[in-house]
Amino acid sequence: MAAPNIEIIVSLSKRRGFVFPSSEIYGGLGSAWDYGPLGVELCNNVKQAWWRWMVHERDDMEGIDSSIILNRTVWKYSGHEDTFSDPLVDCKECKSRFRADKLLEEGVARLQEKYQVGHISFADSPFQYIECPNCGKINWTEPRPFNLMFRTTIGAVADEDDPNALAYLRPETAQGIFINFLNVQTTMRRKIPFGIAQIGKSFRNEVTPGNFIFRTREFEQMEMEYFVRPGEDERAHQEWIDYCFDWFKRLGISPDNLRFYEQPAEELAHYAKRTVDIHYRFFPEREDEERQWDELMGIANRTDFDLKAHSKKPEDGEGKRLNPDSTEDLSYFDEATKERYYPYVIEPAAGVNRTVLAVLMDAYTEKTTDKGEKRVILKLHPELAPIKVAVLPLAKNKPEIVSLARRIKNDLQPAMRAVYDDTGGIGKLYARQDEIGTPACVTVDHQSLEDEAVTVRDRDTWEQERVKVAELPEHLRKRLGIKC
Repeated sequence: MAAPNIEIIVSLSKRRGFVFPSSEIYGGLGSAWDYGPLGVELCNNVKQAWWRWMVHERDDMEGIDSSIILNRTVWKYSGHEDTFSDPLVDCKECKSRFRADKLLEEGVARLQEKYQVGHISFADSPFQYIECPNCGKINWTEPRPFNLMFRTTIGAVADEDDPNALAYLRPETAQGIFINFLNVQTTMRRKIPFGIAQIGKSFRNEVTPGNFIFRTREFEQMEMEYFVRPGEDERAHQEWIDYCFDWFKRLGISPDNLRFYEQPAEELAHYAKRTVDIHYRFFPEREDEERQWDELMGIANRTDFDLKAHSKKPEDGEGKRLNPDSTEDLSYFDEATKERYYPYVIEPAAGVNRTVLAVLMDAYTEKTTDKGEKRVILKLHPELAPIKVAVLPLAKNKPEIVSLARRIKNDLQPAMRAVYDDTGGIGKLYARQDEIGTPACVTVDHQSLEDEAVTVRDRDTWEQERVKVAELPEHLRKRLGIKC
């Protein structure tokens, strides 16, 4: 079972301290979210799991952390200044602003539902038939490009419009990797093929953000650029597609809620040879099954565009340098073949926020007790669970039980995130930990004082077993798959 819609996860997240609306006491800020005590732990666990899988478990990978604000020319030669935009339309009646492609997609879906047809073709502009979702009128401006990069200025300049002071908050982390390709390759003495991984914040001035943490203007990316020899790119690309799909399954996400999406030629970025997305079923409540899916991760074959774009040597047909501002050549010299070339790049890119949302939705389960009460269980993979173990005293008014419980919690804490909780009856404490995804609860009772054993309860099955206190850390490490 998974969550039937995002709204259930929104409610759970606010109630249990995963995600809060940002600036809520001042009326909030559209599509901005703050991660609470459990949310920040879940995000950190996702990032740590990705880093272990992507960097530590491989021999062909390095990591970096590049600056959020880069020299403006980076975005000039990457193409972002000219091409990183969404089509925008305004309703002339109510002045609402929409992303044209999304408005058209949703408008056509409403027309299909209204007229009970599977396909609609338009002889003229389709916007003549699409109603404004806000006011219901049909009166649109012509679509126009809207650059998604947030602008800022560097330094205390007299004129904020001074082009020499203009800078951008990065819309992706990838460019910071490309401009450091030579630095990493030479300092770490890497040979092709190898990859450079990075986790960091990115910013996009989205026209229509929404759907909780699915699309926001400030988000965190987990990106890797894998540099390969031209001609070996297609094989490497397919290997990374399969490798990434397996990673999401490894996180406990059901393959029934995952699928591949091959981007058609008209959707490909200008630099891409091929791009395959991994989709998750984020919107199971939608009647049209195709609209239930959206992107969780993209794996692109970016060819040699990026390293050429930032290099000083490439020339156009007239012999003019394509990039007169660069001071370095980012080509690679292969000692074995005595060849120099610009590596092709395979890019698996995933969002921390979307991964967290997919993990929460997929882990959501409901279970009925013997008394007929419905309980929510968040069946998070133990590696991702914000809290690994909750230590619960059966009687908080017994100093000996409380003392033993606190000692057990402190002994477990170095190896795993453990908490002590005595703020309710044992049934309510179990229910609370089930709902936040804690894999195991350890109950200290009166018998524990006599036999030095405790009750360990499983989140998913509710089964219980007695374990000696001395054996508890090793028992839980094995049960939860925690490596020393």
